Amino acid sequence: MLNTKSGIRGFSALILLLIVVSLLGGCMNRETKLKATSEDRPFLSLLAPLHFPQPPSKEIVAEIEEKTEVQLDLRWVPEGVYTDKMMTGLTTNSLAKVSFVKFSDYHLVKNAIRSDVFWEIGPYLSEFPNLSKLDPEILDQAAVDGKIYGLYTERPSSRQGLILRKDWLDRLGLEEPQTLEELYEVLRQFTYGDPDGNGMQDTLGIVDRNDLVYGIFKTLSSYFGTPNNWKVEDGRVIPEFMTDEYMNTMNYVKKLYDEKLINLDFPLTSKEVQRDRFIRGEAGVLIGSMTDVQRLSIEARAMNPNADFTLVNRIKGPYGYKVWSIPNFNGLYLFSKKMIPTEQDLRVALGFFDRTMDKDVANLMMYGLEGRHYKIENGKVILPEETSQLRVNEVNPLYSLMIADIGNPNLMDVAQKEHLTQIAEQLSKDNEAFLVDDPTVRLSSPTYDEKSAELSTIIGDATYHYILGRIDAEGFRHEIERWKQSGGQAVIREFEDALSHP
Repeated sequence: MLNTKSGIRGFSALILLLIVVSLLGGCMNRETKLKATSEDRPFLSLLAPLHFPQPPSKEIVAEIEEKTEVQLDLRWVPEGVYTDKMMTGLTTNSLAKVSFVKFSDYHLVKNAIRSDVFWEIGPYLSEFPNLSKLDPEILDQAAVDGKIYGLYTERPSSRQGLILRKDWLDRLGLEEPQTLEELYEVLRQFTYGDPDGNGMQDTLGIVDRNDLVYGIFKTLSSYFGTPNNWKVEDGRVIPEFMTDEYMNTMNYVKKLYDEKLINLDFPLTSKEVQRDRFIRGEAGVLIGSMTDVQRLSIEARAMNPNADFTLVNRIKGPYGYKVWSIPNFNGLYLFSKKMIPTEQDLRVALGFFDRTMDKDVANLMMYGLEGRHYKIENGKVILPEETSQLRVNEVNPLYSLMIADIGNPNLMDVAQKEHLTQIAEQLSKDNEAFLVDDPTVRLSSPTYDEKSAELSTIIGDATYHYILGRIDAEGFRHEIERWKQSGGQAVIREFEDALSHP
């Protein structure tokens, strides 16, 4: 009996010893892995907009981390609420180490830039093989007081156009619209002509959202010949909303609203809801970035295999073809001085972006994994239609992280793209023949940088109220006077001074 108990005790002691050894080994193994994967790699947090339903594949992100030797904390924020999130981070001094600022929001952060919240990165760019070759023209467009603070994401000057239901046009015997009058007629027929053939009046001509820039308004406005934000005439700087063309655009959209050719709740509709209603076949036209068409088509056909799309970029207005443009940067990555305390830390962050422009990382971010997302034939990329949705889910969100991608010579050429994507890119290139630029891009106005949010709200609200019939033309002029008194007149004066004393 004693021997049996002694044997049990000895066996128990052996098991305990093995467990301890195993735990110690596991701890040592885990510590070794941590050291190899995390502690040896610098940590980099990035705040970036998410333009797709979900973040990119963890597998691809891990591959990027391994290649760049950086541990990434990617803070994805849906594009529709990105501005609010970014501004909250700015006002609470809780931004990531590196934060993206959209071009349309850039003026909101310029005072923070001048207050030394972000690093001036210009003096460091020459230290990096790829960053040293960034386009000086675009860097100059994005400079603040002649100094470079951000790494730019590159985009075409204009991707704006119409995405239309081609199957609806065909069913109603309509041609693609070529003028503002023809566009109105298509919208009327899409609303009242039963374009989906279900015998019910349950469709809309067009669906819009609560955004006067990237919704339908600004693109329609450019078709009418409205200046792009500002107009320079005989040394005078005139805001776009003080022109007849802006009023004509409001009247056009008001007509769509009064005749119920547009969703009546558009001032409250988010981008996500707008897209969803278009995908579900509730509306036949969406005005926005034409390069969204492939993804919209995939999602729409999942619900209705007969859904067919076409694109139109040329709508003739009173002055021929016009379309508003942005400078060649879609936004900038800025580097927080609070979160990046030393020059060496800054070099690490800049080094990450420099590395993303190298051939292996840039092509991974642009096309994904060879064999899974794309093929190579004769040294060129083939993007098959059948892997399109896979790229949307796993790869395309990474586009937000890519800097200077259009001008990056390390990206492989594409021999074959999805049909709709190819058309969208061709029409975006065609837009360059009739761009309307903002003449104040390089001009400085401290009052505008300080009060732009307040001033934009005054005019934005007035525009909505006019379209909804809550104020008339006289009421709109009254709001313009309020805009002037709230700092708008000072903005005009400062722009005119900057224009006369470059």
